Amino acid sequence: MEIKTIYKDKDFIAVLKPAGIVTHPDNQHELKKSLIGEILKKYPEIKNVGEDVSRPGVVHRLDKDTSGVLLVARTQSGFEYLKNLFQQQKIKKSYLALVKGALKTKKGIIEGVLGRTKTGIFGTYKLKGKERPAITEYKVLEIFKNKLGEFSLLEVFPKTGRTHQIRVHLKSIGHPVICDKIYGGKNTICPFSLTHQFLHAYSLEFVSPSGAALRLETILPEDLNSVLEKLRNKTIHKFHDREIYG
Repeated sequence: MEIKTIYKDKDFIAVLKPAGIVTHPDNQHELKKSLIGEILKKYPEIKNVGEDVSRPGVVHRLDKDTSGVLLVARTQSGFEYLKNLFQQQKIKKSYLALVKGALKTKKGIIEGVLGRTKTGIFGTYKLKGKERPAITEYKVLEIFKNKLGEFSLLEVFPKTGRTHQIRVHLKSIGHPVICDKIYGGKNTICPFSLTHQFLHAYSLEFVSPSGAALRLETILPEDLNSVLEKLRNKTIHKFHDREIYG
C-alpha cells in the first residue's frame, strides 16, 4: 500500500487514511494489516514513539471504514504535544457525512453520553459500563431526493473524540450515515455500489509544535465523490467558497 503524506515536519506527519484498513493493531488485526504497520515501513523512526508499543506514534484514530486526515507523531515530544491538543479539544475536526433522510434544520448540536453495550458496540441506547459525555455539531450542505430516497450531505464537527461518536449521534437523531453496517440498521442503504460508510475526515486545524497555524485538508476519495456525482449529476462539488474534486 502506498501511503500518501499530506504534511510532515520533524515532530509529526499527516497522512491520508483510506477506508478499509484499521488505524492500529487490535485483537482482530495484526500490525502488518494496519495503517501504522504500513507507515512504519516509510517512517521507521516512529517505532518507539508513544505510550503503547503496539500503537507507535498514534495520537488519535479513525474507524476502519472511515477515510481522511490522520496525524502520527515522529518524536516523543511531538506525541505529548498532539495528545494534549486532542485532550484539551484544541484541534478542530471537520468531516463530511452523507446520511439517510432530509434533515429539517440547517444546523444543530447533538449531545449525549456514549458507552458500550453488552456486545461491545458503542451506542446511545441501553448504555452499559462507563458513560462519557459527547458533543457533535453539524451543518446541512445539500439535500438529495431521488428514487432511492432522501439523503443529506453534512459537514460535521465533533467537539469530543469518543469512539464511533459521529455515527452513533447521527443515528440517534434518525439520520444514520449511509452504508454504515453497524449503526445503519437492517435496511441500511449503500447507493451506487458503495462498499463502506460515507464518512470522511477532510480537515484538521491546529497549531503545530513549532507554532505554525495549520489547516490540513484532503479531497473526497473517488468512490465517495462518485456517489455525490451520481446524486447530483455533476462532477464538481461546490463547498462554500471552495471546490472538492474527486
